[in-house]
Amino acid sequence: MASSIKSVVTLIAIGSICWLAAGVVAITMDAESKVIWSCVVGAVMGVLGIRYSIRRSRRSGI
Repeated sequence: MASSIKSVVTLIAIGSICWLAAGVVAITMDAESKVIWSCVVGAVMGVLGIRYSIRRSRRSGI
């Protein structure tokens, strides 16, 4: 059971790191603000997804 939540959190964390890396590349390449904000929002949503997944697993006992 615990390995299930670990795999979900790991997957979401990898996605968040990818968004952060894309944001750094976008800033370095002087991209449009839409692209940079998309990367920021993607990373924030990933962090929220991690928090949600952990809280949900604690409540339901998954």
